[in-house]
Amino acid sequence: MSPHYSSRSSHNSNNTTPVIILYDTPGHSSQPWAPNIWRIRFVLNYKRLRYRTQWVEFQNIETTLRSIGAPPSSVRSDGRPVYTLPVIVDPTRNPSRPEIISNPSNIAEYLETYYPARPVFPEGSRSLQSLFVHYIQEIFAKPLLPIMVPLSAQGLPERSQPPVYHLHTHIHAANPLPPGPQRERAWQLVKEQFDFLSSILEKNSLDGDGVCVMGYSVSYADFALCSVLLWIENMAPHDGWARVREWNGGRWIQLRERCRDYMDVL
Repeated sequence: MSPHYSSRSSHNSNNTTPVIILYDTPGHSSQPWAPNIWRIRFVLNYKRLRYRTQWVEFQNIETTLRSIGAPPSSVRSDGRPVYTLPVIVDPTRNPSRPEIISNPSNIAEYLETYYPARPVFPEGSRSLQSLFVHYIQEIFAKPLLPIMVPLSAQGLPERSQPPVYHLHTHIHAANPLPPGPQRERAWQLVKEQFDFLSSILEKNSLDGDGVCVMGYSVSYADFALCSVLLWIENMAPHDGWARVREWNGGRWIQLRERCRDYMDVL
């Protein structure tokens, strides 16, 4: 099951109506793959906002973002700016002076503030959801990096492959882990994080469905988590997703299905 491309009229753009532009980078297939960008695509689709995707080759990201005046997504310890995706350009509120926002957390906050219909942060949950997403990025996904970063680098189109990759992490891409004990140990460390998170989400089965972070309805936290699932599915469908979908009683395939309606690629 893959994300699907949509031509829904509610999202269609034309030459006269400004729409939000989402900057993304292609992988080895037609499907988007980068988890931070998927997180924002989920939000745009959930809020039913009109947007289109602007594809940027990986090696052209910094040049392109500088050329449109995008702020850096972060700054290194030595003061050098870091330019990564996602970035959105929003001309719909002021066509003569479009808003340009980088960093997925900043983009999510912007979209929630200026397009509050169909909120991804239910009332009173913004701080807790932000903490949850920080946990997903900094703790939950960390054991995945030695596996997924090399696969993601390898999965870039050949024309986009520089000599060394960083893919907004501190891990340089090398050859993917070969079959054997080292790779199995890496996946075991990943499973430990999934098991722990499953035990936390299971607490929602007392007053929710046990699938969504907020109880019954999907929210920003679910989109952040499902973005990691899609990363695994797209870049490691046989070795990775085949494992993950079976873990924890099928919890993760259930979450993916709950987010399916918001997987359009426009």
